[in-house]
Amino acid sequence: MVSQDAKWLLEEKYRGEKSAAFFTDVKRLALGEPLAYLIGFSPFLNCKIWLDNRPLIPRPETEHWVKEAIEVIEKSQSATLGIDAAPVKVLDLCAGSGCIGVAVAKALPEVSVDFGEIDADLLPTIAKNLEENTVKPERYDVTHSNLFSNLPDKYNFILSNPPYIDPEIDRAEESVKVFEPYVALYGGLEGMEIITDIIKTAPYHLAIGGQLWLEHEPEQAGLIKTLGQKNGFSVTNHKDQYEVERYSNLTLTKDPTDY
Repeated sequence: MVSQDAKWLLEEKYRGEKSAAFFTDVKRLALGEPLAYLIGFSPFLNCKIWLDNRPLIPRPETEHWVKEAIEVIEKSQSATLGIDAAPVKVLDLCAGSGCIGVAVAKALPEVSVDFGEIDADLLPTIAKNLEENTVKPERYDVTHSNLFSNLPDKYNFILSNPPYIDPEIDRAEESVKVFEPYVALYGGLEGMEIITDIIKTAPYHLAIGGQLWLEHEPEQAGLIKTLGQKNGFSVTNHKDQYEVERYSNLTLTKDPTDY
């Protein structure tokens, strides 16, 4: 594994030159430091995602459901086309690197995408990734926000890969625990603290028929379904490409002021 990663590192970062810096990075690889941090970026769908200030590294599981979400958003957009139709509004919540929202914005040029992220150090990273992937500034807002605290708008779609690891059921590899941001990984009791806040608050930020997409642990699927239904959503749990219940689609069916 290290030798394959070293080859990729040599090609992507050092353009084939085996310099002293390259051999230093090989040693860092051997100590478990993620390749993506060493080369400085990660591919995500059709995007190049820079990892300045070390946000969570994008995962294939996330790519899987975001690709599906893009297809659903595109169909929704087609269904509402018209002279007076407002653009579909999407929120990437707990945005991190911004990979989810950037992928949506790049794939769907008519969609408006906002980003909410609690770590102020990552806001320039999100902006850099939008620029890298040629998303026009008038199509997005990047906001420093603790969940919805600074996000007053309503959206058609909210997409989120929140912190959801349960400290009691911690499958994370050692390199993830050592090098990736704790705040982006761990979700408190049962891994559900952030997810619970999102599900309870999202109805006030979605239009009726709007959708909340959440990534989560398989053990949380039932909890999310129950909590979502209590908060006005119809909920479906979905498996990822590895046959693991990894994400859920919550569609708002009731106005939160009615219950």
